[in-house]
Amino acid sequence: MEEKPKDLATLGEFGLIRHLTENLVIKNAETILAVGDDAAVIAPAGMQVVVTTDLLTEGIHFDLIYTPLKHLGYKAVVVNLSDVYSMNAIPKQITVALAVSSKFTLEMIEELYAGIRLACDRYGVDLIGGDTSTSLTGMTISITALGYASADQLVYRNGARENDLICVTGDLGAAYLGLLLLEREKRVFANNPQVQPQFAGYDYPLERFLKPEAGRGLIEMLRSKGIKPTSMIDISDGLSSEILHICQQSQVGCRIYEDKLPIDMVSMKLAEEMNLVSTTAVMNGGEDYELLFTIAPEDYDKIKDEELISVIGHITNPEKGYYLITQGDAAVELKAQGWNHGA
Repeated sequence: MEEKPKDLATLGEFGLIRHLTENLVIKNAETILAVGDDAAVIAPAGMQVVVTTDLLTEGIHFDLIYTPLKHLGYKAVVVNLSDVYSMNAIPKQITVALAVSSKFTLEMIEELYAGIRLACDRYGVDLIGGDTSTSLTGMTISITALGYASADQLVYRNGARENDLICVTGDLGAAYLGLLLLEREKRVFANNPQVQPQFAGYDYPLERFLKPEAGRGLIEMLRSKGIKPTSMIDISDGLSSEILHICQQSQVGCRIYEDKLPIDMVSMKLAEEMNLVSTTAVMNGGEDYELLFTIAPEDYDKIKDEELISVIGHITNPEKGYYLITQGDAAVELKAQGWNHGA
């Protein structure tokens, strides 16, 4: 029986990489060579390649006081895959670059990579390379994701047209509320370590923040129905910010209706407990990693019965501006004031 490595210093950089990536199983025909040489080799067979990179830094993008390392590894992958799906492409490979300080043990890095592998398995993605380094303070994770789509499948932010319907997947605001709950309990613990955190009943918003999912289901569903969105973006910085990205790049206006916004009942209850209007969490919270997209009006009948999708508004001409229509029929101008990840 092979002896388990004892620590990071014993392994060294290349030994750590070998240890973390051993027994990888290639899932995609596009992956010709993964880990083990100077570079990976991929062959996308006539497809266009979508590439995205996300950097997560301890103390800025995540707090290890309340973030399990396995969840962190999973989330670090998912936030990149979400960007690929928002282009109407399918992610196939990732690379992982990791810098850690001496406070991290081998077991802790293994736990992080368990989350990374779990996300790769769930979404059918190959881990094909990366790098590791020593850090003077904390942890930094950088993941690059590669996805593929034919030229006629790719969707950009700049394709929305007047009268298009504005749609979102899932529900919104839960991740932001989960973060607020974690930060509240962190402050309580700092003042009195004997007090147990009050999380009962709020598993859903906590999971939405700590372990989000990407929008593979939407892409598969739209393709099965022959629908190509006219524009699309993932909701990482808040609905207000994301719809403004689409409108400004498409040179259009919009109307979003408060009574159409999707928020689940547990999140509404938590918002009330936090003395926060739930619409504020939906519009200006972040890290939902749902997909915001527009479709032609003639595609409405194809999606009207899909529980995954909510139609929340429509695109207007640019002169009409960007507005949320409240349940009281007031028009509130949208501002880009979504979640700031620190970057």
